[in-house]
Parts: sequence; structure tokens; C-alpha cells
Amino acid sequence: MSIRRFAYEWRAASGPWFRSHGNENWDFDENGLMRYRATSINDQPISAASRLFHWPEKRHPDSHPGL
Repeated sequence: MSIRRFAYEWRAASGPWFRSHGNENWDFDENGLMRYRATSINDQPISAASRLFHWPEKRHPDSHPGL
């Protein structure tokens, strides 16, 4: 089983910003297909000034440190 930590920020259509963070547990079968996934996500309201992630791409740059 693989355990992954994640964090991302997003903006609701109504305007406020949020930071979502949590853990995912993945398990794959012998063919590489996912057979199990459990996720815990916490959404935290943040101000625009407290955002941590500022890059134009869809994913973080390779030079950005991990969690």
C-alpha cells in the first residue's frame, strides 16, 4: 500500500480561497490497476494573502519542495 500526502489551493466560484490537504492510501493489483483508495481531505479557508502556491502551471514546478 502507498501512502501519499498532498496539499493544494483553490478558489471557489463565489470568490473565497481554500487550502485542501490530507492523505491518500493506494493499493494496486498485479496488473497495476488500483484496487483500493482511501482519502482524507481537509478544506481550510484562507485569505488570498496567505496563499503558499503561486505558479501558473497546472502542477508544481520540479524545483518546489515536497511535503
